[in-house]
Amino acid sequence: MQSMDEIYQTYAKTVYKYLLSKVRDEHLAEELTQETFYQAIKSIDRFDGRCKLSTWLCAIAKNQLFAYQRKHPIEESIDENLECFDSGIETKILKEERRIEIMKKLHLCSEPSREILYLRIFGGLSFREIGEIMGKTENWARVNYYRAKESLKKEVEENE
Repeated sequence: MQSMDEIYQTYAKTVYKYLLSKVRDEHLAEELTQETFYQAIKSIDRFDGRCKLSTWLCAIAKNQLFAYQRKHPIEESIDENLECFDSGIETKILKEERRIEIMKKLHLCSEPSREILYLRIFGGLSFREIGEIMGKTENWARVNYYRAKESLKKEVEENE
């Protein structure tokens, strides 16, 4: 087994990108990455090797994210709601409606398509990294991303 320092050097970027794809906030993703590795150190004796280390770490990251979300429920800012009163209100509303519609369609995608799209689009992960997280091959991630993207594109175009 590698030392925790080696594990961190090898997998920190993958865990960070995974979390970034979920929270879309660099500082929060960094904080959760640190907490993920802290929890991994505390529970390394429970890692039994039945899955890849990266998969185990991303599972811990997901649990840390859920814990964070329970403690910090999302609250809308008044400033965000007042933003639409700026100039070009019609354009902003149309863009926002289209973005929301696409996100709704994305959210309705079945697993693993939704997860692959989130990791690739919002997390900027490579197909190799997505395959590693999902416990599959790089080619599997690439093919399933393409299929999911085309399906989402078709769904959005049908509703226009």
